[in-house]
Amino acid sequence: MIRMGGVIGIRPEKIEEYKRLHADAWPGVLEKITQCNIRNYVIYLREPENLLFSHFEYHGDDWEADAANMASDPITQDWWGFCGPCQRQLDSVEKGEWWAPMQEVFYHP
Repeated sequence: MIRMGGVIGIRPEKIEEYKRLHADAWPGVLEKITQCNIRNYVIYLREPENLLFSHFEYHGDDWEADAANMASDPITQDWWGFCGPCQRQLDSVEKGEWWAPMQEVFYHP
């Protein structure tokens, strides 16, 4: 199991929309997350900085394949079409990244 975290900005005028979307997340998106070996997925909001922090556990053997599987899913792509405009990339993201990955520096089970 690998723990993964990421951060991205959220547009202030889109915060309520983003909350509504995630309060009623699409079943097909949730199923795909599970199929791609992701567990305990959580997103936190930090205001007034307007940052989203995500954390999840990856329980698979091939992250690249599972991430590609998720990215190719039409339902997930539609979901991202609604969520993406709510988000604002950080200036420091690398090419091909959306959420900026974070380095784990502490864990206590």
